[in-house]
Amino acid sequence: MSALLRRAVSNIRLGFRGHFHTSVAPRPRPRPRPMNDTGLYGFPHLKTPKGFQRFVDDAIERFGENIASDPGHVDVFPASRIPKQLHHLVKPIYRDKFLGASGKTKEKGFQIITDPTTLTSILQYSADAEVRKMAYVCGNSVPHANLGVLDNLIAARHDLAQIIEYDSYAEYALDSSMASSPKVVLSFLLEMSKMARPMADEEFKAISDFKREKCGHEYGDLEPWDEAYFTGLMKSSAFNLDLSVVASYFPLSRCIEGLKLLAQSLFGVTFRSIPLAPGESWHPDVMKFSLYNPDEGKYPGCAHFAIKGGRRISDLEYQLPVVALVCNFRGSHNSRHVKLYHSEVETLFHEFGHALHSLLSRTDYQHFSGTRVLLDFAETPSNLFEHESSGDVIPEELVVSLQRAKKMFVATELQRQILYALVDQTLFGNKLSSPRDTVSVIADLKRQHTSWKHAEGTHWHTRFSHLLNYGAGYYSYLYAKCFAATIWEKTCKEDPLSLATGSALRSKFLQHGGAKDPADLMNDLVGGETVRYRDGGMVPDITSLCNEMELEKQ
Repeated sequence: MSALLRRAVSNIRLGFRGHFHTSVAPRPRPRPRPMNDTGLYGFPHLKTPKGFQRFVDDAIERFGENIASDPGHVDVFPASRIPKQLHHLVKPIYRDKFLGASGKTKEKGFQIITDPTTLTSILQYSADAEVRKMAYVCGNSVPHANLGVLDNLIAARHDLAQIIEYDSYAEYALDSSMASSPKVVLSFLLEMSKMARPMADEEFKAISDFKREKCGHEYGDLEPWDEAYFTGLMKSSAFNLDLSVVASYFPLSRCIEGLKLLAQSLFGVTFRSIPLAPGESWHPDVMKFSLYNPDEGKYPGCAHFAIKGGRRISDLEYQLPVVALVCNFRGSHNSRHVKLYHSEVETLFHEFGHALHSLLSRTDYQHFSGTRVLLDFAETPSNLFEHESSGDVIPEELVVSLQRAKKMFVATELQRQILYALVDQTLFGNKLSSPRDTVSVIADLKRQHTSWKHAEGTHWHTRFSHLLNYGAGYYSYLYAKCFAATIWEKTCKEDPLSLATGSALRSKFLQHGGAKDPADLMNDLVGGETVRYRDGGMVPDITSLCNEMELEKQ
């Protein structure tokens, strides 16, 4: 059972993240104690490793199904409280309105389904504070059923870790990472939190002052449902930005041409559209490309679910990677006419970075191909490619405005990412109590590590699927931001689209996948001290990120 269990949990770790983790051998541990007859966490079907894997898969599936089936809704009357630009997102409803002795009439209103996409738009564009509050509280209080799903998964993961002689699931999950332990991750996150706090507090005060200037003192303190609305107004007023105007410069077809240009400029490779075979596509919007490399020939793929990893078959033959990109961009009746918000363009380039990591990888074994690297290094290429530009024809003054607007509230956004990582570490760290109240744990962390209030009664984490998919690994996004900022500053910034830059990225970084130690990759690519050693693990150097965000190191 011991060997079977260890092999199974290794597969579980692989299945959760889609990355293969390599490192020095884990420290020896005592023989795991056997599961009892009742099964893990009292569930009979968890008596075997395969049973545990099914339990985790079912939990992830139920979590997603609950989000889809219980998005929440609020009814708003009268209809005039919803701006016309949001009418396409809401559903008209009617109620009886009594007019005294003259009888009654039908009053029109709107029902807001508070799914994540709709909620984001309502919070950003609704000037009515009460509408924003209702939508925020409702959207962050569903689905309630996921509280139980998450509690059971946390307990099951903790008990699994105990069985194989780890103190916590976080300790197990990080044992073969760059960080090596929760202690190292927490020290890194607390360092980042301390660094971000002064500027985040200044940003909070600026937003609060702006609200009072626009609304008056009678509207009270800054609330969580105010953030998106007032930060959007501040960016628009400071830089004359209209997101719909910005989107007009980024039709999807032009963004794809930008990706092709980027790949050709950096790596000398060409993307070509190829027709789909009958029955090959599940939807007419699917596009298929071949990537042609003059040195190697072509292979199909765009970005990024790894369908087939690269591997050496013989001295003369190499199995080329195949990947797929799935994006949830705003819908249109004709996908060729979709226009992307700037944030969606960044998402496209982010995922394209993952794709290039896989497509340009040339490892001997497919378990090391592309993104199958150490957990806390996997997001580095995708973060790096967010820095790149699609090369579209866009007025220079608008580009400058976008760049300056992006630097507004960077500490607030950094605090948010630090909070997510701390929540992830805490929930899968040492068991605090039974049953574990995730709502109060997360509320306390928000009060400690952000400048914003917690809205009582809400539990946003029941929509945060990263807690299930990553399980103690969300901090890797912050590691990646630090590594990507270092690569950009030291390797790409001076000439980001040159073949020389692309050659360095490919030969010293991308082609190695997970077959080479990340610290060695970074040292070969940028030189100098790019990682710091702490308590038996590694944390990234934060200097370049501080320079990029104009933050002061503590």
